[in-house]
Amino acid sequence: MNNVMMAQLMKDMQDPEMVREAQKLMKDPAFQAQMRTMMQAPQFQQAMQKTQDAMKDPEKLKELEEKAKQALEEGNKKLSEIESARTQDGDQKPAADGSDDIEDVPNLGLN
Repeated sequence: MNNVMMAQLMKDMQDPEMVREAQKLMKDPAFQAQMRTMMQAPQFQQAMQKTQDAMKDPEKLKELEEKAKQALEEGNKKLSEIESARTQDGDQKPAADGSDDIEDVPNLGLN
């Protein structure tokens, strides 16, 4: 996940409408099945184990927290720049033609 995507995610988690939509999505049986499949993938299991191991080490945990904080600060700065540019251009919404500065969400091959 790039820094801008992380900043947008943190911002979206503060939006009650976005939270309601996420809750609806999580209740969808198809989504639940997709998540179960993803969680059973060896790559996901390895990533979770690595994360759990890192969180057991206080020094690594502190390092991870600092990296996340820095990435979020950088993402917020870039997101603010993108939003300002859109506002200056008179465009309040993201460009539908994909010409904005935010990278596309990667295909995780979950379907």
